[in-house]
Amino acid sequence: MIFQTHSLGRGWLYCLGSLISLWGGVGTLGFPSQAAEVPITINNTATANFRTTLNGSTPVGVNSNPTQVPAIVSIINRPALEIIKAGDRVAAEPGDTVIYRLLIRNTGSANANNITITDTLPQGLQFLPNTVRAGISNTNAPLTPLDNVTTSVNGRVVTFRYPGTLVPQQQTLSLVYGALVTPDAIRGNGRNLAVSEGTDPLGRYVSNTASHQLQIRRGILSDCGTIVGRVFVDKNFDGQQQPGEPGVPNAVLFMEDGNRVTTDSNGLFSLSQVLAGTHVGTLDLTSLPGYTIAPNLYRIENNSTSRMVNLAPGGLARMNFAVTPTFGEGR
Repeated sequence: MIFQTHSLGRGWLYCLGSLISLWGGVGTLGFPSQAAEVPITINNTATANFRTTLNGSTPVGVNSNPTQVPAIVSIINRPALEIIKAGDRVAAEPGDTVIYRLLIRNTGSANANNITITDTLPQGLQFLPNTVRAGISNTNAPLTPLDNVTTSVNGRVVTFRYPGTLVPQQQTLSLVYGALVTPDAIRGNGRNLAVSEGTDPLGRYVSNTASHQLQIRRGILSDCGTIVGRVFVDKNFDGQQQPGEPGVPNAVLFMEDGNRVTTDSNGLFSLSQVLAGTHVGTLDLTSLPGYTIAPNLYRIENNSTSRMVNLAPGGLARMNFAVTPTFGEGR
């Protein structure tokens, strides 16, 4: 039995792959005016393997003479955009103004026209439209201001449109604007994303996605609060610590998120940087041998090992636990 294989030259495979990628998404097979013709050579070789009664099961291979076919391939020149995003600082807090800068270059081989830049601001950053400045620079030439860049805003998405032309490898479009850091920024991640795109006769082309990471500091603002409390021996069962009612040290409490808290030598405890909302704490009676929850003569809900508090943003909530010796002291 004879097996034959054909080997195409690398130059042909490379050009074929390039043409496939260039033709992707094109309805008709045709080239715009910026197409260029490039001569190539296609190398082809055939190989045959066979066995004979003399060599047994060992296959014998024979290579044919190589052939070369000259060809001409049309290569399309297209624009290609590259975008860079930068900020004037790496950290900010509510009330600060951050200055962002966008640089867009055409790294392709054809002019880029009608460029659109989409910039998504982080949560809590407010775009300042009066701060927008645009310019274009040429190789070894100073920046020239532009007044034909338009801006639109949809939520946190800012869109810039440049109706002019970017010459490949020569011109750079520069955009600068400011954004105000609001208190809502402390709930976001501070990451900013930007991308540019354009269209030509072959369709849409898109740049890389540029990003800038801004660290958001809380400053004087915080949406977290503090929970304080105590575990004490309640002798008159009113739920309040009076003189002569000592605190209980080393009492263990568990919060609804699994955090474990232990009281100090005076029976006091505190939790800081707690998110606003409803929180529940439970006293672990196994950490207090010889004690049980003291009956409350005024509030039935305090006859439980659990306490629920509603913590406001930046607020303070109290969570007290009254206990009594199991042998009935004060009854």
